[in-house]
Amino acid sequence: IRRDQIGLVFQSFNLLPRLNIIENIALPLTYKGMRRTRRLTRASDLLATFSLQEREYYMPYQLSGGQLQRVAIARALINRPVILLADEPTGNLDTKASEIIMHELRDIHQKGNTVLMVTHNPDLTVWADRIIQMVDGRIASDSKLPKKEPRRGAKRPLGRVTGGGGTRQR
Repeated sequence: IRRDQIGLVFQSFNLLPRLNIIENIALPLTYKGMRRTRRLTRASDLLATFSLQEREYYMPYQLSGGQLQRVAIARALINRPVILLADEPTGNLDTKASEIIMHELRDIHQKGNTVLMVTHNPDLTVWADRIIQMVDGRIASDSKLPKKEPRRGAKRPLGRVTGGGGTRQR
């Protein structure tokens, strides 16, 4: 089920350093038994979606943090999952790269995928339709938010998902 229906995006990208970008994206299809040419074609199509087609034969060390995260998201989407789990997807990125990633995650959601993102960054909650706050491993609150376009450079968060003894802001 995980291989076919769930895509995973990690803060640290988790790309294989010995594989080029297109091979990193296509890797999950290897485990499905898909032929190499078909895997690479599908990976190349995803790279174009993320505006990285000119870098398909680059190695991970040749890309910026934002580019690496887009590659990681493409890899998570290669099996066309129903749900995308994103653990701090902007944690290693600057503000501009974070905004690009959040636009892409929103677009993925608008195409019908469920996106579940964990973050400690309250500024990112402006992108959410729903915020679930966790405290000490338990759900402390669950809020559905009105749908609206996130403001650029929003300073006041609608809420946040926090661990430990964190508080929810509104």
